Amino acid sequence: MWIAGCVCLAFVVAVSALPQEPKLGSARVVFQTNYGDIEFGFFPSVAPKTVEHIFKLVRLGCYNTNHFFRVDKGFVAQVADVVGGRSAPMNEEQRKEAEKTVIGEFSDVKHVRGILSMGRYSDPNSASSSFSVLLGDAPHLDHQYAIFGKVTKGDDTLIKLEQLPTRREGIFVMPTERITILSSYYYDIEIDTCEDERSILRRRLAASAVEIERQRMKCFP
Repeated sequence: MWIAGCVCLAFVVAVSALPQEPKLGSARVVFQTNYGDIEFGFFPSVAPKTVEHIFKLVRLGCYNTNHFFRVDKGFVAQVADVVGGRSAPMNEEQRKEAEKTVIGEFSDVKHVRGILSMGRYSDPNSASSSFSVLLGDAPHLDHQYAIFGKVTKGDDTLIKLEQLPTRREGIFVMPTERITILSSYYYDIEIDTCEDERSILRRRLAASAVEIERQRMKCFP
């Protein structure tokens, strides 16, 4: 009986020692791509400065007309840096925010499928606007890149992206077709509970993305 009790206690201790995924905040961001929508939730308790920076970029429309430049099946789908990745020109306010960098908020959260992880150069504090969506487990990235959120809806879209034809350029596996982020929007699940209102917002943003592209073509035929 004593042995069984010890085994049970050891099991409880082992389970409690397992790393727990941090709690998601109530904010959500949706990227509307030409292959479907992807919704993201965020970990403000893990990477507060990174999350705040991403929110500002979204609210300014910086990711609109940007794209996923990398899709490595089972590894990552990576969003391009908006300064060079957008097809539409940037205004002064957008460029100012997009050129900012954030400190490396590294944590014990694991790189598993669906996690959002900031891209950076060799400088640990060089993250700006490029980030990866994990398409599989990548423990070798743990503690090296700042995790700031996860996919909350849209795994079906990620599967579509993984099925696209690709080409290799150096270390990067890149889609042969452009995966455009037509538009993006932010909402709060604790405030914006009306699906009809969100549907109207999505339609307006999609129309806005079309207009942005039309203006871009006029400026850069």
